[in-house]
Amino acid sequence: MTENSKNIAVAILNWNGKNWLQKFLPSVIRFSEEAEIYVIDNHSTDDSVDFLKENFHTVKIVINDKNYGFAGGYNEGLKKINAEYYCLLNSDVEVTKNWLKPVLNLFEKDSSISAIQPKILSFNNKNYFEFAGAAGGLIDNLGYPYCRGRVFDNVEEDKGQYNDETEIFWASGCCFFIRSKDFWEQNGFDERFFAHQEEIDLCWRLINSGKKIFYTGKSEVYHVGGGTLNKQSAQKTYLNIRNNLSMMLKNLPFPKLIGLIFFRLCLDGVASFYFAYKNGFSHLWAVARGHFGFYAQLPETIKRRQKHQKTEYYQTKWLIFKHFLGGKK
Repeated sequence: MTENSKNIAVAILNWNGKNWLQKFLPSVIRFSEEAEIYVIDNHSTDDSVDFLKENFHTVKIVINDKNYGFAGGYNEGLKKINAEYYCLLNSDVEVTKNWLKPVLNLFEKDSSISAIQPKILSFNNKNYFEFAGAAGGLIDNLGYPYCRGRVFDNVEEDKGQYNDETEIFWASGCCFFIRSKDFWEQNGFDERFFAHQEEIDLCWRLINSGKKIFYTGKSEVYHVGGGTLNKQSAQKTYLNIRNNLSMMLKNLPFPKLIGLIFFRLCLDGVASFYFAYKNGFSHLWAVARGHFGFYAQLPETIKRRQKHQKTEYYQTKWLIFKHFLGGKK
């Protein structure tokens, strides 16, 4: 373990992201006096590491021996970081003054809170929430993730409506605070996910074990989004479909499991034609690949189910029908 005199470590996972580091790392250094700052390099092939060594002497560097993806990359890198709290921060995030204090205050006030996210606004349109996290993640009864401030592709303007501090279902991986003890008790992220929805799976496991996930609107960051895979990427569609199904199989209570998974498989089939119409045929094939990937992981996924799954996991029912058929935004 690396020695760390501060109780929070800000850990930025980097893969060929020199330009993002150059643009956003200065704001992290400027406004994070409470934290030790680390960059976990996920076996970059650009000159990110040399750039860091030459320009950011206070930043500590952890080098992974290969690209493990988002989930595995953090699992590997965090093994070398000793802190009471981790902040997992995307390289394309601009932080703001006093962004850490409200989060640390929440952790210290309630020991049952395992993970926290701040208000996440769009870097390119700062009056609006950002797609990946907005004002805290929720989930419906069919396992569809959404956010306060963002439902599917509809994003709200920030008018102070989410300046609260409240319990949520999942915290966004683009700025994800977690107690290190709880992270390792859950064996970190599911490395098989590679990227996308691994943070939702981890939060779901934490909730099933009796922990809380929180949001604070007293802390704000600005996220570019799509720095690794943009929303129109067929690979992102594949990962989201596969990982969402595996996450449901791991975390749903058994009485709901079989019927709900089958229903989701059918809905995915219908959605694949919508994706093909909207983004091209590659997305239809990505849905099929996602299903095959889910089947391939199925035996291992069943092994990873916890002993207890809560039945009260969702905040609303039938979101997809309310949104696309009922016009609820």
